[in-house]
Amino acid sequence: MAERRGAAAEGLARISDWADAHLGLLRSLSAGMAVAGALVLARSVRMTTKFTSALDIPVEFIQKNVKLRGTLHHITEKGLEVEHIPISIPFITSIQRKWQSKGLLLVRLAGVELAPGGTAWLRQELKPRQMVWFQLLGREDLALECLVLVNKGRFLSMCLNEEILRQGLGRTARIEGLHHDSRLYWKLHRRLLQAELRALKKNKGIWKEESYSERIRDCIANNKFVRTLKKFASWLRSSVSR
Repeated sequence: MAERRGAAAEGLARISDWADAHLGLLRSLSAGMAVAGALVLARSVRMTTKFTSALDIPVEFIQKNVKLRGTLHHITEKGLEVEHIPISIPFITSIQRKWQSKGLLLVRLAGVELAPGGTAWLRQELKPRQMVWFQLLGREDLALECLVLVNKGRFLSMCLNEEILRQGLGRTARIEGLHHDSRLYWKLHRRLLQAELRALKKNKGIWKEESYSERIRDCIANNKFVRTLKKFASWLRSSVSR
């Protein structure tokens, strides 16, 4: 028994000596763990922050093309007005709700120039308070350039940027916020061009061709000789009536 106690005491003494010799290392490890914990907490706070303005979103979120979610409130000529829904972490979220402000994010369909019927189609296709996902691609003033996704069933989703072009309700445009020579830019631009080409082949929306009779009628209406005859007939009628 005495031998066991002596061995235990000797072991504790060795541990104590090692701790004294490496006190600086232990302090450094403690400080490192504290810093790591602070960074994790800061990241959690940012991920659980409710963004009410495009200017509130950190630059690195846009650079990393972070995907956010929110509920749709309004569809305007300028874009979609969305209420951001942050990630919920019980303790942090309950504290943040006390001081979070209210506001809506203006989300635009990146790489798409809407035709006159595009906004009407969006209003018909999307429901109020519908959940949407928007992937950050760029920021211009108070607007966010995004890829916008909506759920279509349990396992399917639809990219509104592509669907607008498939319906022939818009044209492809430069994707603002992405570098023109980046791999992501050309990957997305290729997808949008393919969607636009599909509408062109099917003569949908703005790509719908006029019928033969409509083209003949337009040609006659725009012919200079026909317009001159109409003016002469109008002058002749006015002269006779006098």
